[in-house]
Amino acid sequence: MKNIFITICFLLTITIFSQEKISLQQEISLDEAITIAQKNSPDYKALLNENQASYWRYRRFKAGFLPQLRFDATLPQYRNSVNRILLDDGSDGFRRTNQIRFDGTLSLNQNIALTGGTVSISSQFERVDVSEPFEATNFAVIPFSLNYRQGSLFYNDFKWQKRIEPLIYEEAKREFIETMEQISFNTSRRYFALLKAQIQTKIAKSNYSNQDTLFQISKGRFKMGKIAENDLLQIELSVLNSENDVITNEINFKRSSQNLSRYLVLDTEDILLATPEELTLFTVTVEKALEEAKANRKAVIEFRRRRLQAERDVAEVRGSNRIQMSLTANFGISQQGNEFNNLFEDYNQQQNVMLSLGIPILDWGVSKSRRKLVEANKDLVNTNIEIQEQEFEQEIYLHVLNWQNQRNFLNTAKKAQEIALKRYEIAKKRFVLGKISITDLNIALQEQDRSVLQYLNSLEKFWTDYYILRQLTLFDFIKNKKIEVADIIYD
Repeated sequence: MKNIFITICFLLTITIFSQEKISLQQEISLDEAITIAQKNSPDYKALLNENQASYWRYRRFKAGFLPQLRFDATLPQYRNSVNRILLDDGSDGFRRTNQIRFDGTLSLNQNIALTGGTVSISSQFERVDVSEPFEATNFAVIPFSLNYRQGSLFYNDFKWQKRIEPLIYEEAKREFIETMEQISFNTSRRYFALLKAQIQTKIAKSNYSNQDTLFQISKGRFKMGKIAENDLLQIELSVLNSENDVITNEINFKRSSQNLSRYLVLDTEDILLATPEELTLFTVTVEKALEEAKANRKAVIEFRRRRLQAERDVAEVRGSNRIQMSLTANFGISQQGNEFNNLFEDYNQQQNVMLSLGIPILDWGVSKSRRKLVEANKDLVNTNIEIQEQEFEQEIYLHVLNWQNQRNFLNTAKKAQEIALKRYEIAKKRFVLGKISITDLNIALQEQDRSVLQYLNSLEKFWTDYYILRQLTLFDFIKNKKIEVADIIYD
């Protein structure tokens, strides 16, 4: 009675452990795997960092055309040294100076996109305490100063920034969506690698079991003299090969399981996959695919941005190559003295305007070379873009044609698998009855395994081509709408 009780407890323990093991097995579909990858995968995290960098670059660009209020100060500047000074009679002399200087400037700056210059309003205060060669305290104040500065009168960098930076940001947003579709593609490749390994492992174990059963039957038939020893040895060899196939497929299954679980950042490698079904029927025409690709793809924005950057480089060289002119202007009031209370009365006016001019007279062709270089680079960029635009259209054209035939390829592979599976079952029964040789049985087995693999490969190609089609057009042909992603929250 005691032994029976121990046996029951042991069996219950095994049952509970098996149930826990099964419960740990995570079942996921292809859609679920893609959803997880688009939130947890290393590719998504890297993409998020890149997109955040683009976002903050655009924010910096927008903020650059808003008023900037800043405070600059020297707190303090101490100097104790012998310096050369200009004496009253015009000669140079040397005098020790021991002083402490404090100054502060509050300024409001605004970039002007229309002209390419910067206007600022500022207030400045300065105090100098001298202890050698005599003790004194001096103050200076500029309550109001209006300034304008422009580096070049013939090239407006702000204008080009206004045209190029929004394109760079739009390019980054579209690249984000394209890369999300690339994550879908990467996930599907890993998913099908594990699915194939899962099914091939199951087939390998089934083949090993069948071959071993046939081997036991063949040994009885050999003793009865119904088959030759050569046939017995051949089926024994098939059993050994099947055993090796089980080991090889289990290793591949383990590797594929790790690859998918790590990509999805799962806490288990015990994953059970479902075979994806075929997509619902939908039609994709070359014209529709090209239309959506030109409206949605990053490459279209990239081509426009590269052309503008080439034109900007030419404009910059032309604007500064022959005549260089810059403008600085200032208008304000100021006061200085030894008494702080007297600084804010009887202000002195201060105005200055400076127009700088630079004209190369003899530069041995340097200016011309710079101009010709950027013009040649602009032509090269335009030529490369024209070639890439043709390649862009050709890629979509060829992929759409391939996609239109992919469902037929899948149906053919599926039908071939069904025939091969049925043929092997018939061949196995005929072998048991002694109507065919072990060679014919092995041929049927090989064709069965090959047809299963071909079907899985065709199914994988069907789905991966679908995600490539989405990536090439950024359009969901099933829902008939543009592919979008949720807004990203930036910290």
